[in-house]
Amino acid sequence: MSGSMQGSPAPNEHETVGAYALGILDDAEATAFEMHLATCEWCAQQLDELAGMEPMLAALADLPGSGTPAIGESLSAKPSPRLVTKLVDEVSERRAQKRRRAFYMVAAAAALIIGGPLVAVGATGDDSGGNVSAHTTSSSPAKEAFDAIDDKLTATDPSTDVSATVAVEEKAWGTHAVLQLKNVKGPEKCSLIAVGKNGERETVTSWSVPTWGYGIANAKTEQAKEPLYVHGGAAFDLNDIDHFEVMTFGGKRLVEVDV
Repeated sequence: MSGSMQGSPAPNEHETVGAYALGILDDAEATAFEMHLATCEWCAQQLDELAGMEPMLAALADLPGSGTPAIGESLSAKPSPRLVTKLVDEVSERRAQKRRRAFYMVAAAAALIIGGPLVAVGATGDDSGGNVSAHTTSSSPAKEAFDAIDDKLTATDPSTDVSATVAVEEKAWGTHAVLQLKNVKGPEKCSLIAVGKNGERETVTSWSVPTWGYGIANAKTEQAKEPLYVHGGAAFDLNDIDHFEVMTFGGKRLVEVDV
């Protein structure tokens, strides 16, 4: 037969690949298969896939009704076509999963490359539930969400001069909060914390502040003059939140916004 892959091979031509991988062929059968293997690319690929799947192969070989004795006993019978088909199908599915993962990774990388200049990190959410977060500049979905929400709370800390406005809206899963932060200098790492009336604390989202900072009114660059917009979610009902805090990772409170 030809060594090239021409469509799907007939099962009776290649059904011994699983048995060969299990090591349950006798010497004559193994020799015959190895001669076939030298000219069959399809079987070579299947054998290569099966090589790292010994535990799964052993488990399949020991299935009730498989017609083969347990691993460790004398094995001489060929596996049934049903067992071999199961092995090959498993290999094919794993190969398809690898291809899908590779495609998604390439697509995600392309999206990051294209969107990189506008968005550092971004994610969105809806009323179906779960926390969401985004670290963005003013040209972003977070800025659009901030502008679309009417309920806004503002405060400026007299000691740090950091100004924060939090736009809040109720969701089925809790509270969606969008933060506009001004006059914060870096480098720094910060978090927006929702503090409940019962004293519980939940991190809404976190971000890094670059050296040039955000929302600096007298900054030399437009980039540094832009405020920071980030958004996220908390499991608290809006009525159960007492206030929000912008905290550094080192534990310093930059500003507190009462609800």
